[in-house]
Amino acid sequence: MTPGLEVVGTGPLSTVQDLGRPGHAGIGVGASGAADRGALRLANRLVGNEENAAAVEVTLGGFVARALRDLTVAVTGAPCPVKVGGRGEAANAVLRVPEGAELRLGVPERGLRSYVAVRGGVAVEPVLGSRSTDVLAGLGPDPLREGVVLPVGEPPSTWPPVGFAPVAAPAEEELLLTVVPGPRADWFAGEALATLLREPYTVTPESNRIGIRLDGPALDRVRDEELPSEGMVTGALQVPPSSRPVLFLADHPVTGGYPVIAVVVAADVDRAAQARPGMRLRFAREKRRV
Repeated sequence: MTPGLEVVGTGPLSTVQDLGRPGHAGIGVGASGAADRGALRLANRLVGNEENAAAVEVTLGGFVARALRDLTVAVTGAPCPVKVGGRGEAANAVLRVPEGAELRLGVPERGLRSYVAVRGGVAVEPVLGSRSTDVLAGLGPDPLREGVVLPVGEPPSTWPPVGFAPVAAPAEEELLLTVVPGPRADWFAGEALATLLREPYTVTPESNRIGIRLDGPALDRVRDEELPSEGMVTGALQVPPSSRPVLFLADHPVTGGYPVIAVVVAADVDRAAQARPGMRLRFAREKRRV
């Protein structure tokens, strides 16, 4: 490991993320990891890393870092202006950052989270097998701040065969997510699930890596007793006393005491992680396979 990047600016929030630390829910530790796992995997593939290598997750742009040696990087996820040494560069492509040059990410036009992978991987110390920052549990490295120097590991011995990946831009105004009803759909009025599947919900500013708080029609309960705390999964649509759902993301709690009316399928959670405040979400029931 050698010094690789000196953080000059962080934007609203920049953290180190890999694919997380699954398998520890039994001791109260969530998986965490990249909110958009597909974007992280792509960034790592472009620079030749293993898909689980740690990278920088940047929320709403503003990340600036200075290369302390010649580096190879890729920027994926929310498409944002990328500059290397003041020169505009492409996202979803292999980029060379010479020693002393600055890498700058602007604010994305759509989407929320961008990923910066460095060939060799960000080599901060792992905690429970992962280098991810869990903002809820406080595990892993602290959120990045100015002046932090990120070490970079040894580069892989091989290169992937491509230097650019065509990627569709994230949705701009409305996103359709597929859900599986339950496990506590029976705690809600008969019309509640139909309402969830019919009406749009709006992403509120009170959203983060833990979950997306939504505003929209109330999902009324028919059972008012306390629900014993039970396991929660990424993608769960938990309904607190406000009667508006919260969509759990990477840093969600391991357990919860509010009923879950439905769960967003794993394939759509990455897309949900790119939803910005003000965006509309719609939900569709998963089609049964015959």
